[in-house]
Amino acid sequence: MAGKHNGEFALCLPAAMNLPALPLRTLRRLSGLAATALGALLLAACAGVGPQGGDAPSRPLELNIAHINDHHSQLDGFPATELLLDGVPTQVELGGFARQTALFKALAGTPNLLKLHAGDAMTGSLYYTFFKGKADARMMNTICFDAFVPGNHEFDDGDATLKGFLDELAMGPCQTPTLSANIVPQAGSPLAPAGGKPYLLPSIVKEIGGERVGLVGITIAGKTRASSRPLPGTQFLDEATAAQAAIDALTAQGVRHIVLMTHQGYAADQALAAKLTGVDVIIGGDSHTLLGDFSAHGVPSSGPYPTVAKNKSGEPVCIGQAWEYGKALGLMNVKFDPQGRVSQCGGQAALVIGDRFKRKDAAGATPVWQPLSEAESQRLVVTQAGMPAVRVVTPDADAARTLAAFAGQVNTEKARLIGAASEPLCLVRVPGDSTNPSAGVAGCAAAHTLARGSDVAQVVAEAFLRGSRRADFALQNAGGVRVPVAAGTLSMNTAFTVLPFTNVLIELDLTGAEVLAALEDGVANHLDRGQSSGSHPYAAGLRWDLDMSAPKGQRFSKVQVRSKATGGWTPLDPARTYVLVTNDFVAAGKDGFTTLGPIYAAGRFVNTYLLYTQTFVDYLSATGPLARPPRADYAHQKVITRGGVTLP
Repeated sequence: MAGKHNGEFALCLPAAMNLPALPLRTLRRLSGLAATALGALLLAACAGVGPQGGDAPSRPLELNIAHINDHHSQLDGFPATELLLDGVPTQVELGGFARQTALFKALAGTPNLLKLHAGDAMTGSLYYTFFKGKADARMMNTICFDAFVPGNHEFDDGDATLKGFLDELAMGPCQTPTLSANIVPQAGSPLAPAGGKPYLLPSIVKEIGGERVGLVGITIAGKTRASSRPLPGTQFLDEATAAQAAIDALTAQGVRHIVLMTHQGYAADQALAAKLTGVDVIIGGDSHTLLGDFSAHGVPSSGPYPTVAKNKSGEPVCIGQAWEYGKALGLMNVKFDPQGRVSQCGGQAALVIGDRFKRKDAAGATPVWQPLSEAESQRLVVTQAGMPAVRVVTPDADAARTLAAFAGQVNTEKARLIGAASEPLCLVRVPGDSTNPSAGVAGCAAAHTLARGSDVAQVVAEAFLRGSRRADFALQNAGGVRVPVAAGTLSMNTAFTVLPFTNVLIELDLTGAEVLAALEDGVANHLDRGQSSGSHPYAAGLRWDLDMSAPKGQRFSKVQVRSKATGGWTPLDPARTYVLVTNDFVAAGKDGFTTLGPIYAAGRFVNTYLLYTQTFVDYLSATGPLARPPRADYAHQKVITRGGVTLP
């Protein structure tokens, strides 16, 4: 059972009617608490172990915390990642969970070490698509984290899938507890089974260096409710209120050192620190924030590591986050004085890379990346050993074998049949194209001459719209869909041939005017700028008339939005804010969609981390045999070509 106790921590209810004698710092923390906060002591779980009582004298403590977050089922490394090494552009393999395992094992002798994972372990690669967290749990158990806080994406497939992941996490010897003080599953639901132990604990206490250290979990509330799929009965409480109640419960038991594990984002962590008393450390996730100085390696970051804030009492709070996808490891060092206050924050986040390198060959008109010799590679390994922001790591052999078993199954799973297409879905980039990329597929001989354009791009957009809970409409670039779909049976490999990249779905907040500008961008990219026709837009829940003979800014007319509630169509309102779902490549302003780039950079988006191929597969599973949408639902209603020809 997830959340099962081991010999290092225990769960209890505070002795509300007979509290122990409290030390000075605890009394100071509790002073001024409202009665409601004191009452929360009866509700929040608290824990205590070891011989030290609530009134025992404290001693200085030096705490080391190794942490990662947001690995999102990205268990393989990222090859051909360009960094600056010794000032020279160099390709490396970045990340890889087996390298993280090797690093954590190398830290085994570090005194007073906590190993923490700050959430979003799942969603984002084929390992999740096929194994729904099993591969992630098995790899996490090669590290044995001391605690895990669920992120919003742990709920992408509901409470039952999260339960299955936590069951896997509890199967091995690690028994990693899962913490969240602000998630309250309904009694009798998968995460709170009748007659069983709860899967989520608000807090635990571990004895470290002879001192008790409290760990509290907090999961972002609004984003999880809005963009993931928790059960309706699963409550998400206010983050600050729940955190303070859990901290107060621990403090009332004499716990002087509090580490808050959060999954809500770097800015939210800084804001939360200022609202709380009693918090010493925040280890966070969700915003995929890299902290520290990586300028020597050509990588931007968002602040110092650790970032030092102040809590409501004016005491220091050490804040850390370690980027994303297993690309970095955070190692924080926190020193406490005898009164239990933070006296010093230190440490380092480091990029995790392999020991094989490529650099551009200077010979020839077009330099190409070439592997370095063994001697050159070893020299680089030696020089990088003196660079604290980079760790060159050989993958742990046992973890690599564990992952290899799943990688083999991924290849097998690609052959699995997933359904059928009742008619061909033809591939077209631009309606009226002179060439037909679907010419070899029966039923697609004339597809490029028709106003509707690409059937398969239209269906992919419909899949995106169905997969997003917030979006009003979906956008897909023509070139992102790679092949047509012939009528007949479909396999997982078909889906991954249609959508072969590792894109995820992004929800952007746009005005109607910005939507129209983005559509104009996509067409202008190939008509005016002479760039790839892969930028041509297709959409679901959005339709238009397109005149490619007109100048930019005048090409789209009669742009209408389909109501998700009624199916009716109404004109696009330039002043209204809409939610557009698209792939992360387009969302970032690539492929000529220049209007979207600044919006993405400004943070007006939500990353769903839904793998776009899996969304296509889910759409097929939900709707039955794939077929062309009704003609009225196609994005292209009327099309005039560049030459002034109106298409049928």
